[in-house]
Amino acid sequence: TDYGSSLTVSLPAALQPHQPFQIIVRYTTADGPAIWWLDPELTYGNAKPFVFTQGHSVCNRSFFPCFDTPAVKCTYSATVKAPAGIQVLMSATQSTYLEEEGVYKFYMEYPVPAYLVALVAGDLIHADIGPRSRVWAEPCLLPTAISKLSGMVERWLTAAESLYGPYIWGRYDIVFLPPSFPIVAMENPCLTFIISSILESDEFLIIDVIHEVAHSWFGNAVTNATWEEMWLSEGLATYAQRRITTETYGAAFTCLETAFRLDALHRQMKLLGEDNPVSKLQVKLEPGVNPSNLMNLFTYEKGYCFVYYLSQLCGDPRHFDSFLRAYIDKYKFTSVVAQDLLDSFLNFFPELKEQSVESKAGLEFERWLNATGPPLAEPDLSQGSSLTRPVETLFKLWTTEPLDSAAAASSADLTKWRTFQTVLFLDRLLDGSPLPHEVIKKLSECYSSQLDSMNAEIRIRWLQIVVRNDYYPDLYKVRRFLENQMSRMYTIPLYEDLCTGTLKSFALEIFYQTQNQLHPNLRKTIQQILSQGLNPLPAIDTTAVTTDTPAMVLEDKVSEATNGAISLRDVNVSA
Repeated sequence: TDYGSSLTVSLPAALQPHQPFQIIVRYTTADGPAIWWLDPELTYGNAKPFVFTQGHSVCNRSFFPCFDTPAVKCTYSATVKAPAGIQVLMSATQSTYLEEEGVYKFYMEYPVPAYLVALVAGDLIHADIGPRSRVWAEPCLLPTAISKLSGMVERWLTAAESLYGPYIWGRYDIVFLPPSFPIVAMENPCLTFIISSILESDEFLIIDVIHEVAHSWFGNAVTNATWEEMWLSEGLATYAQRRITTETYGAAFTCLETAFRLDALHRQMKLLGEDNPVSKLQVKLEPGVNPSNLMNLFTYEKGYCFVYYLSQLCGDPRHFDSFLRAYIDKYKFTSVVAQDLLDSFLNFFPELKEQSVESKAGLEFERWLNATGPPLAEPDLSQGSSLTRPVETLFKLWTTEPLDSAAAASSADLTKWRTFQTVLFLDRLLDGSPLPHEVIKKLSECYSSQLDSMNAEIRIRWLQIVVRNDYYPDLYKVRRFLENQMSRMYTIPLYEDLCTGTLKSFALEIFYQTQNQLHPNLRKTIQQILSQGLNPLPAIDTTAVTTDTPAMVLEDKVSEATNGAISLRDVNVSA
């Protein structure tokens, strides 16, 4: 398979128990799921080739021989030879460059699971943005990255340290990757990978980076021992992220972001059904199933709700912070299961153990872990009402019959709203689509030109509303948006919506015009979306396509079902 096959090494019979030994494996990698090669045309600068790796969750077995399980941690070293002018970075605590040989040497001195070994190489330059942080990006992007993050990362690290103890990895650097990066962000220790596309969406950038900062404690230092319990990393990191944002930006902003995510969780619940086994925190991983397929909003948000519930049992979140500091101290550089966390919690709070809080009717810890459906309890978000109430009011005005468009238009100025307010409003309109024609027409008249100047997180939601309502006057904006996007998170949702409705020919036309600017992996995914429901698919007439576009017949069968737009639109979070 693409992921390779297992390697079994027979040890000499004379080897004594616990006797150290060394194995040398000489190997060559082929193209595999972990390694993404980019031609210069797929970078922002269009000047030099680029390569990056993405190991989560079981891809790094195609990068190097390893025990590819989060239960095993080790240090690593690497030697990388690169052409002159190509900067190489890895998720390591130490690095040197021998210029005359064109060789980089890296060493990670702390044990990490295989999925956190990462490499990137390309036309990258850096700037310091804090005493222990620098940002790396292509030259044309670096000024923007500096302006968005200068001084901010140190603020977030300091807040995290005040909550959970010292940052143990030394440096916290960030590298911005071309739009082909398949996820939003990845918490590789010492070197967070982030997709460049998110730079224009300030609030999403803040949340994404803080989430990765939180992983330095939860996920990287203490790791889930099995992929069946990913919530131990993601739920705790999401909780820590929100504690950090509360400390730095206030409770109202944190509650708004949480409301936006929980909205998405309930939307996903409606699509999947409350009995779907993937909604469990302890998911059963069947043989042959890629653990990445189990990544969903339950991993993050249901996990977060359980952690939040535990914090509420303590009465004061600062008491829970103290527990989490002790938990990190006890288990850092190891991998744990849920019982380790819960036993530590009850031992840290003996009064709660005496009260048998783990068996409280309807909120049993076992039920939290193994029941399908929504969280058993959700946080009180009333501190965010100053930001969420205007959204609820505006949505109600636009969806109450008969429509009073004048009252709706005058009730709020979206240009003065936070991004999370606007996307929460648009998501709710999207949930209600298709809308009456009069409503979509008036919405376009009121907001379409305003939204044109806003960030991509906002624009893609409006364009999905346009597509789901077959609102032809604004379709040219869909074309313009897709002509300028190369990222998975800003293309797949629109193509899925276009192909679900009556606009598949429009989608095909845009795809043929833009496919050469897309990474082959993304191109293949869009081809699968375009071929959905067509069996057999006739050959495509390519006579109208430019001569540098290869003739292509879409596959008439899709190897795996494509998830609905919800999967990418709502899971705008890191690995």
